[in-house]
Parts: sequence; structure tokens; C-alpha cells
Amino acid sequence: MKKPQNIVPKLYPVGTVIVFLLIWELAVRLFQIPDWLLPAPSSVLLVLMRNWKPLWYHSQRTMLEAVFGLLLAAITGFAVGIATSQWQPLKKVLYPLLVISQTIPLIVLAPLLAIWLGFGLLPKLIVVILSCFFPIAFNTVVGLDGADKEMIKLVKSMGASAAQTFRLVKLPQAWPTIFGGLKVSASYCVMAAVVAEWMGCERGLGIYLLSALHAFKTPAVFAGIIIIALVSLLLFALVEAISKLAPPTN
Repeated sequence: MKKPQNIVPKLYPVGTVIVFLLIWELAVRLFQIPDWLLPAPSSVLLVLMRNWKPLWYHSQRTMLEAVFGLLLAAITGFAVGIATSQWQPLKKVLYPLLVISQTIPLIVLAPLLAIWLGFGLLPKLIVVILSCFFPIAFNTVVGLDGADKEMIKLVKSMGASAAQTFRLVKLPQAWPTIFGGLKVSASYCVMAAVVAEWMGCERGLGIYLLSALHAFKTPAVFAGIIIIALVSLLLFALVEAISKLAPPTN
């Protein structure tokens, strides 16, 4: 059974959010700020309850893009990270390209992909993959390269092959760093899907936000933002839960 003093610190963020929302609500009512400029939290909550069907309809498409994009980014990032770490010539070629790839903003790539590939699911997946790929690949390289050198020498002296050294030493010690990259990507993937949807689509939270914004329905915009934040937190928590199933570090 957890001691009360261990639970109390975890309640601080919740208390902070509640206090912030109360101050926000009081300020809007006190200064009579119109909804189109800054809606009160109660107005946003009302929109969430009234518009849950369209929000759910659009959320399904965005979650599909985010989850599948994250999975594909995890597979490709993990594979490229392993290859880059294991073969030094490949590392000299790929590592600078990985870094350079992060200097290209998504908002520039999304319209180009829409021109080349249309407005379907594929360009959205590519945007999500590109945004999530680097943290996973980079952390995989860092985690594998940071394995205990003395332990590696020890298992090699005992006759372990390169594959056995990788499986018994490098990979178990790299898991925490790899999952760190996955957590970062999990927090990025929904945002990337929404940005991709801004460039053109028929369904998704991105198009929902744009429609609400153009109609000056600011409470609906805030409702969409809350859904995006909740989905991102859910994916982050899912990756966190999966990370606990990884083999323990040697």
C-alpha cells in the first residue's frame, strides 16, 4: 500500500490545472471576454459534450494516421538506428543526413506531399513518419553506442559472437534510451497528423480545427486542441506502459 506522502506530490499537477482553470473561468466572466476571443473553460466543456459525435468522427481518422505513422516510424527508425550503430561506414553516411532531415519544417513538406501524392491517407502517414523517425533512430544509435564497453569486452572474451553481444549486452542496455525516443515521437505523431490534414483532407481533427477557426468558433477550436492533447497523452502513456515490459538492463 502506497504511503499518503508518496501520492500527494503526484496530485500537484492536477491541482495546478484545476487552479489555472478556475482563474481562467473567473477572468473571462469578470472581464466579460467574448467567446470568439477567449472562451471560458465551461464553454469549451459544453462544446465537448454537444459536439462529441463530430469530434469522435474526426478523431478516428487522426488517430489512425498517428498510430500507423508512429508504428512505421518505430520499425524504420529502429532498423536504421541498428544499422547505423553496427556499421561505422554507414554511420558516417547516414548520421549527418539524419541530423539535416530535422532542419526541414513539416509545414513545408506537407503541401509538397499533397501535390505529389494527393489528399489521401499516404501523404499524412509520410508526414507522421518523418516527424517521428528521427527521435527513434537517433536514440537507438545513442543507446546502442552507449552500452557498457567493459561488458562487451567480457562477453567477447568468453567467445560471444557479434549477434550474441548485440542481443545480450547492447540491446538490453539500450532499451531505456530507445523508449525515450519512442515517447518523444508519441507526443509528436498526433501534431504531425493534424499539420498534414491542414494541407487538405475530408476528415480529421486538422480539418475540424480549420473549419471552426474560419467560422470564428473559438470554443470548438479549444475543444479540438483538448482532444489532440488527450490523444497525445494516451499514446505517451501507452508507450510508457510498453517500456515496462522490455527486458531489464543487465
